[in-house]
Amino acid sequence: MIRAHEIKRKTAETDIILALSLDGMGRSEIDTGCGFLNHMLTLFARHGRFDLRVVCKGDTEVDYHHTAEDIGICLGDAFAAALGEMRGITRYGNMILPMDEALILCAVDISGRGKLVFDLPIPTEKVGDFDTELVREFFEAFVRRANITLHVKELAGENAHHIIEGAFKGTARALRAAVKLDPDTMGEIPSTKGIL
Repeated sequence: MIRAHEIKRKTAETDIILALSLDGMGRSEIDTGCGFLNHMLTLFARHGRFDLRVVCKGDTEVDYHHTAEDIGICLGDAFAAALGEMRGITRYGNMILPMDEALILCAVDISGRGKLVFDLPIPTEKVGDFDTELVREFFEAFVRRANITLHVKELAGENAHHIIEGAFKGTARALRAAVKLDPDTMGEIPSTKGIL
C-alpha cells in the first residue's frame, strides 16, 4: 500500500506543488520563498520521517500569510489523501518535546474531525521576517483539511524560535506515531463507528 499523494494548487495568491509520502525517510526539498518556513517544514519532514517536497511561488511581496496558509491547506489535503480509509493506523500520537528552555506538548487524533486547540504564547511578533501569528494560520489550515484533531500547548518557553520549532517537531513526532500502521489491527478502521 502506497501512502503518498501530490497536490498542485494555483490561486491568484499562490502556486504550489506539494508531494508527500507518509512512509518515507524524512527527506525534504522545500522552497517556500520564506527561509523560516523552509526551516520549519524541513524539521517537520525529518522528525515525522515523511518525504516532503514543497515548491511555492506566493505573493511574498505582500507578506507570508497566503504562503503559510495555502501550504497548510495543501499539506492537509495531501495527508488526508495519503491516509485514504485509514485502515490499520494507530490513530493517536503524542509528544512532549523539549527544545532548550521550551517544552511543547503535541497530541493528535486522526479523527475525521478538523479541530485545533492551540495554546502557544509566542513572545515576539516576528522571527526574522516571518510573522509569528502565521504559525497558528498554518496549523489551522493543515488541521482543517487533514480532518485531524491537534492540541499544541506550550508548557514552558521564552525564545520564540525555540517555541515554534518545538511545535513543528512535536507535531511531526505525534503524527509519525498516529499514522504508523499497527500490526495488531491491520485492515481495521480504528473506530467503533467503522469509519473515520
